[in-house]
Amino acid sequence: MAAADPAVFTSATLPSDPRLLPALTNAYLGTCVYRDILHANGVYNGAVGDTHRADIPSPISVRMSVSAEDSQSETFSLDTRTGTYIHKIQSSSYMATHRIYAHRSLVHLLAFSITIQKSALLTQPVMVNLQTQFMPKSPDLDLHRGEDFQGAHYLYGKTLIPEVEGGPQPTVHLIWSPVPESVTLSGDETERSWEFLTAVAENEEDVKKYFCEGKSLIDSGSLYAHHTQAWAETWGGCCVKVDGPLSLSQAIHGCLYYLLSACPSLGSDDCQFSGISPGGLSNGTENEDYWGHVFWDQDTWMYPNILLFYPDIACAILKYRIQTLGGALKNAQGQGYKGGKFAWESAATGQEVCPEKIYGDQEIHISGDVVLAFEQYYHITQDLKLFQEEGGWDVVHAVAQYWCSRVEWKPEEQSYHINGVMPPDEYHRDVNNSVYTNVIAQRSLNFAIDLGAQLHIPIPEAWEEVRKKIKIPFDKNRKFHPEYDGYCPGEQVKQADVILLGFPLLYPMDSEVRRNDLEMYEPVTDPTGPAMTWSMFAVGWLELKEHARAQLLLNKCFSNITEPFKIWVENSDGSGAVNFLTGMGGFLQTILFGHTGFRITKTHLNFDPICPDDTKQLKITGVCYLGSKLTFTFTKENVTIEVTRPSYEPQFSSLEVVLAATKEHYPLQEGQSVTFPTAGGWIQKAPVKPF
Repeated sequence: MAAADPAVFTSATLPSDPRLLPALTNAYLGTCVYRDILHANGVYNGAVGDTHRADIPSPISVRMSVSAEDSQSETFSLDTRTGTYIHKIQSSSYMATHRIYAHRSLVHLLAFSITIQKSALLTQPVMVNLQTQFMPKSPDLDLHRGEDFQGAHYLYGKTLIPEVEGGPQPTVHLIWSPVPESVTLSGDETERSWEFLTAVAENEEDVKKYFCEGKSLIDSGSLYAHHTQAWAETWGGCCVKVDGPLSLSQAIHGCLYYLLSACPSLGSDDCQFSGISPGGLSNGTENEDYWGHVFWDQDTWMYPNILLFYPDIACAILKYRIQTLGGALKNAQGQGYKGGKFAWESAATGQEVCPEKIYGDQEIHISGDVVLAFEQYYHITQDLKLFQEEGGWDVVHAVAQYWCSRVEWKPEEQSYHINGVMPPDEYHRDVNNSVYTNVIAQRSLNFAIDLGAQLHIPIPEAWEEVRKKIKIPFDKNRKFHPEYDGYCPGEQVKQADVILLGFPLLYPMDSEVRRNDLEMYEPVTDPTGPAMTWSMFAVGWLELKEHARAQLLLNKCFSNITEPFKIWVENSDGSGAVNFLTGMGGFLQTILFGHTGFRITKTHLNFDPICPDDTKQLKITGVCYLGSKLTFTFTKENVTIEVTRPSYEPQFSSLEVVLAATKEHYPLQEGQSVTFPTAGGWIQKAPVKPF
């Protein structure tokens, strides 16, 4: 019996909850299978706390059935390699296939096709019924019918209410192929396909251009081939293979697929990217899945996995924060502070759109989370252009200014405090000196000072003063980090908070303190909390080589994965956001940063591997570091590292492996691999040898 393909999820039945149907998205368009609405990148309706993704009627919300008397079997599949949903109806004499996809490279297009195949012995026609839910109306758009275009229908309209007074009200233009009630394969044909196209853009000229481009590819028989080729190129830069349990392989494939679906495709510049919300672009209508807003979920939980393989895509995510810096400046000014305060919930403008004021006012660690993403990008790429020419320095500078205006000097302690905040643990509010918030503020200032030196920009003395003297709560007797001033051990917390100091913040501490933090907070973390939490506990235990404890926590994540399409729910009881990319991002970090031990530092890419239980080998292809592509193969006995694509930047042309225990150096050259007994170490630029 052939082994199951971990990248294809197939079922004979659909989930009873339609929220758990597959998300089909690209950087610009998103919908769920059979859902009657779609969303477009950056198109929101509603003012401030009512801002949500605008509902656009979806012409691809079509179900297929076959009128026939002979017995049929049905399958429903999501092929993550090609980003395609496939419904098949089959009998002994025919097969009907319904294929739906959001085009990977032509991101303004959604498409579906119906293909009927029958045996030559069947002389009767085969008819496929097409049931559509399409209604040309929306609660969020003032829609009007335009003249048909090349046999296709045309609809356009502007959003009703801007996010902020005087803010943007995008216009949506929609052109789609009309969908008949049925299609029929005649008695003398053995195979035929029908293709249906939807184009969406923000103006008439563009939507007609994109529709014509798609129609031309349909006429040449290559629209779907262009889509699958774009996915092949994407997967060509990222491969995680597990020689172990099928469930683990499926979880990794599913998480990578849904996360990559939410990101721009390689080389795509057809639209301005507007960030990733916890439920992705397929969700976010009013009162649903965080309304399509962008949180720290993007920068802290999803982004590191993308950066590890695709720095160019990671850069597009960072540019969303650059685009919304104006909103961050207004947020800070509105509260009486200098610099930039990134919104806890951000949409098109970057101004705060959180429906509940206290979160927007107090969950200020988001600004540090944003800067950490910029820092990680710089250490992976050494790309100064983003900071010198494209606005990256403006973000880092604005956040440093904000922290310095937000702190309060306490002479009795000779330290700076940050008071009246909400930490990542949202069960506590209006606390002083959240240790996570203060550490990430300090880290923001560290990076701002270092980057300023790189750019030869004078640094205000206050940055250095606050960096040195900001209070970092620590209990010297118990040797652990209190979550905030006055935290009592044993108090319940909502989610991962203090343990994030070890990873991803890499705050210096010895193993005893790291262990104490994990031991202190694991038993008091709400067991019904959001999906990403246990991933970070697992990473912590893997750091300490407690692989059995880590595995128990990693196993908890699987209760958030729903069948058959591996859609994640926010909470294990099924409540909260669906297609919960935040949880998927945390899970992937357990694999990509936990089991590998990868750590992105100023001068190195560290590794310190532990293979997952029941896994013979973990192979990760496409890791980017200083312009090179690397493949890491980890087993319980050996580590093998290979350069699969060398850097063509002269300053990064040579890398080497250094083993932590022995300080042995191994040069890394293209096409050659280095193998050594499993141990920790790091990758660094090889020193230039003098002549």
